[in-house]
Amino acid sequence: MQHVVLNNGVEMPLLGFGVYQIEDAQECADSVREAIRAGYRLIDTAAAYLNEEAVGEAVRSSGVARESLFVTTKLWIQKSGYDGTKRAFEQSLKKMQLSYIDLYLIHQPYGDVYGSWRAMEELYKEGLIRAIGVSNFPPDRLIDLMLFNEVAPAVNQVETHPFCQQREASKFMADNNVQHESCAPFAEGINNLFGNALLASVAKKHQKTVAQVVLRWLMQRGIVAIPKSSHKARIVENFNIFDFELSPEDMEAIVGLDTKVSPFHDHRDPETAKYMASLFK
Repeated sequence: MQHVVLNNGVEMPLLGFGVYQIEDAQECADSVREAIRAGYRLIDTAAAYLNEEAVGEAVRSSGVARESLFVTTKLWIQKSGYDGTKRAFEQSLKKMQLSYIDLYLIHQPYGDVYGSWRAMEELYKEGLIRAIGVSNFPPDRLIDLMLFNEVAPAVNQVETHPFCQQREASKFMADNNVQHESCAPFAEGINNLFGNALLASVAKKHQKTVAQVVLRWLMQRGIVAIPKSSHKARIVENFNIFDFELSPEDMEAIVGLDTKVSPFHDHRDPETAKYMASLFK
């Protein structure tokens, strides 16, 4: 497994396993155990995914030492603020039955993110979190948080896939020593990603699948990816991306698929803020 080194010196696997939309507890736990058996060491969940208990159970029963695994979870908007964050983090630890979290992220750039960040800085200094970061933060929100707090975010997890490549945001993160992490690396299958002619041709050339090409493309950009699947064969397949390399021509061709807009949410749009605030009330 290849790793990236975060701005606080902590090593983070470059490829991980996500559990978004795997709400059935048994299915989630089984999928995480399969992922760990396949070689994944980064597991990404969130309070909003409603499966932290299953992830914790799978981590504890995996047979792999806790220190060899990198567990991420996230704070939801309605729990934001200093006190809310302290309570939410304690609840996540209790649900997963873990003594610490490797990476804790503010899930959305809304609510009292400054109060949340102060609480997360304290939890980080207490050793309960190895690294703290954010998710879905555009560059302007990210730099604002960086400039007015003691601890800079180590990671920004944002939607990144061939149709929304986040090239300007990625450069900004690199310039400011914040690790870019991709959520929705397969764009949740929209725009017929798995049947895309260009990606299929690149996959055929390397005798790989479109999914493997997309993950390899992210890896070669230095972006952490967290693909999700509940199917054993695909879990294994998505991990097998370390035995080939995309050429500069392949990488450049994929640039042409970028629409530069999200097919899901624009986090600068007030309607997105209203929608996110309405969830899980």
